[in-house]
Amino acid sequence: MIKPILLSTPHMGDRELAFVKEAFDTNWIAPVGPHVDAFEQEFCQVVGASHAAAVTSGTAALHLALRLIGVESGDEVFCSTLTFIASASPITYLGAKPVFVDSDRTTWNINPDLLRESLDKRAKVGKLPKAVVIVHLYGQSADIDPILAACNAYEIPLIEDAAESLGATYKNRSPGTFGKIGIYSFNGNKIITTSGGGMLVSEDETLIQKARFLATQARDRAPHYQHSEIGYNYRLSNVLAGIGRGQLQVLEDRVQARRRNFEVYQQALGNLPGIEFMPEANFGRATRWLTCLTIDPDAFGADREQVRLALSQQQIEARPVWKPLHLQPVFAECECIGGAIAEDLFKHGICLPSGSNLTREDLERVIGAVTAIYRKK
Repeated sequence: MIKPILLSTPHMGDRELAFVKEAFDTNWIAPVGPHVDAFEQEFCQVVGASHAAAVTSGTAALHLALRLIGVESGDEVFCSTLTFIASASPITYLGAKPVFVDSDRTTWNINPDLLRESLDKRAKVGKLPKAVVIVHLYGQSADIDPILAACNAYEIPLIEDAAESLGATYKNRSPGTFGKIGIYSFNGNKIITTSGGGMLVSEDETLIQKARFLATQARDRAPHYQHSEIGYNYRLSNVLAGIGRGQLQVLEDRVQARRRNFEVYQQALGNLPGIEFMPEANFGRATRWLTCLTIDPDAFGADREQVRLALSQQQIEARPVWKPLHLQPVFAECECIGGAIAEDLFKHGICLPSGSNLTREDLERVIGAVTAIYRKK
């Protein structure tokens, strides 16, 4: 039987198990405990943030972030369109409406010029969004400086969805630490994982304290259970935080492994007609969380979907890049500013297996399968 090669699998080690055993030995199993506190502190040290709150998922973190800055029913929130639905669905949890913004070719992230122009137009008619959510896509930072300048010009809070970009840099800083709040994900397919988990970071200690309060069912300080507002069951467990502590210690190793994957793919496939890899912007380091490329079917001899299906027949998992959110049925009624670039990237883009635990044999098998498709044309 052929061994499957999956897109991005968890990569665990011995350190995680030691922390988990400590949690069991001390009976700290609930969503509170020394590993949670330490994970937050150590995470802040790694990304250069002042305050952090560990929660159950990146989606939960974004939901809390939107609530913390006051997004309410009827508000509009600008959001990247080329991303996973979790970047926008929390907007709807609060009764607000996403407005999607197209990508640029340089980073595949939200287009700063388009964002600025749109905010300028909205300001003239008195219809500014309540917040802007940018996504740092596939391990590469968006161009933050012009985005932040555009938001600051109209005092619009910027939330950074850095779920896919832990370990990346923007001008020697970590994406997720520039805006009002940054969020991260530790889902099983991410650079590091807690199986499921997330983190909020901010320079505003009051916001993070409020996030912890809301994430623990908004329980008031009282000897009995008293609640003056609605909260959520979003706090990360001490066991999972232990896994996160172990994973955090090998973050740089995981980043380097994924960058090596990209380099191997690029060297082997980069000269094939019609193949173009996701560019790395000159303002920082991409983690290459996933190795992404576009395929010109006229030059290559097969389109993205034909390549994906051919790889699947070889037990190799590849996926199209994110379907733009403005094309999703659930958001059919939402406004999109631009959209042609994101649509083109979706039409031609594919993600190759990228896990940090892939072997050289795995990579060569993927390369051989892609090369064989080209030779068959």
